[in-house]
Amino acid sequence: MTSQNLNRPNSTSSLERGWFLIPLLTACFVLQIAQATDFDSVLPDGNTADGVGVLTSLTTGSGNSGFGFQALNFDTVGNSNAAVGIRALQRNVDGDFNTAIGALSLQGNRRGRQNTATGYAALSHNDLSGTGAGSFNSAFGTYALRGNTDGFRNSAFGWSALAGNSTGNSNTANGYGALQSNVDGNFNSATGAFSLGSNRSGFQNTATGYAALFYNDSTGNSNGNLNSAFGSYALLSNTDGSSNSAFGWAALASNTTGTSNTADGVLALVLNTDGFDNTATGFNALSANTTGAGNTALGENALATNTTGGGNTAVGSQAMDNETTGNDNLGLGCGAGGNIVTANNVIAIGNPGADVSSTTWIGGVYNTTTISATTEPVVVSDAGQLGTIASSKRFKKDITSMGEASEAILSLRPVSFHYTGDAKGTAQFGLIAEEVATVNPALVLSDKEGKPHTVRYDAVNAMLLNEFLKEHGKVRQLEATVAQQRKRFESSLAEQEAKIKALTFGLQEVKAQLVAVSSSQSALEADKPAPKVAVNNR
Repeated sequence: MTSQNLNRPNSTSSLERGWFLIPLLTACFVLQIAQATDFDSVLPDGNTADGVGVLTSLTTGSGNSGFGFQALNFDTVGNSNAAVGIRALQRNVDGDFNTAIGALSLQGNRRGRQNTATGYAALSHNDLSGTGAGSFNSAFGTYALRGNTDGFRNSAFGWSALAGNSTGNSNTANGYGALQSNVDGNFNSATGAFSLGSNRSGFQNTATGYAALFYNDSTGNSNGNLNSAFGSYALLSNTDGSSNSAFGWAALASNTTGTSNTADGVLALVLNTDGFDNTATGFNALSANTTGAGNTALGENALATNTTGGGNTAVGSQAMDNETTGNDNLGLGCGAGGNIVTANNVIAIGNPGADVSSTTWIGGVYNTTTISATTEPVVVSDAGQLGTIASSKRFKKDITSMGEASEAILSLRPVSFHYTGDAKGTAQFGLIAEEVATVNPALVLSDKEGKPHTVRYDAVNAMLLNEFLKEHGKVRQLEATVAQQRKRFESSLAEQEAKIKALTFGLQEVKAQLVAVSSSQSALEADKPAPKVAVNNR
């Protein structure tokens, strides 16, 4: 009983206070009714109001429609506005042609014109400054363009799309959280959830795909500009890089400050951070590049392992796919330059090449016979130009006979040798450039350091021809002399033969005469009487 008695006064006091509040609440309700328009009431000048506090401040405004608690509550002279939802377009004073559908949509708009907001709190802060600058905006989705104050010509579609935008103009956001942090960036387009989600002041960026360009300009220093990203995670990490274009899943995803890069393909330039002026087209092209600049890769896995190398060009699937830090290399063709790793200034065309700097490798030439038999030898100039040697007098001047100049080659020493870099040890034959230079420097070409590099064998051949022709002339002269001497000899021989013949004939006559005389003498001897012999008989 004691406790009940103690509690009873309190209970009675609370009840009495409750009954006391009923008249007060009733009075407040009546007061609100007095301030509100009638349900389903039609106002003059084509205005329509439905709800408590709707269009209660209207003076000369016309063609307005308000549905919901305090919709268009402050409107006085605004025209052709439509507000549906609690406090939709609540603070609009003289803004025209606005449409707000959703609680708090365009709530703070005062003088902004031709805005459309659909969704809870869409464009709720628009034109809070009352300057009328926040015009021509479209927001569809909860919190879409919620923070916009003076920005104009913006379009937002999706939850929190462009929610943080205040003064940015001509932006388009389509997707959950797209451009949600944009403050004063202009001319941006974001399509996809969280695309350009961190952009604050960057301008003229285009992002299409989930989280594309998500971190762009997250620093707010307005350096992340003029970027285009198409594909989920494309240019995901870009903060201050500008003028980049990424097409494909995770293309240029790690780029932070790199500029003027183009990536077209899944994982193209995916690890690039601050490399610039790179172009990658194809799956995994230049995927490992981090700081390399001025590279061009066209083809699947082209320059896939390049990290810091610059100025490389790879065209073809797997072209230069093992190159890492080399510079100014060229690979053309499927797998071309596959052996290049760290070398510089290597050219590989249809050939895997080698990791040797300043070399050129061309496939399909060695041991291949030309279809046409009309050919010319190819030469290279000191400037690297390929061509042929011209022999027509149209390209020559100061033409004179070589004369004795070719005699220098007679002092040259032909040698046999092996090249130091030839693993096969093929026997070679030729001249030593240093030795030739001491005989005639004009027969030697020097390298970039001015050292003897090679012999002008074409000039040596021409000098050999001159020496041959000179010797041939001597031989012809000797042949003519011999022929003349032979002719004289033959003439003298004929004379001698005639003389011998005449002498022989004379001798034969003498012989005949002697024979006749001898015969005559023999006959006389036979006719003589035999000689008498006196016998001495002593």
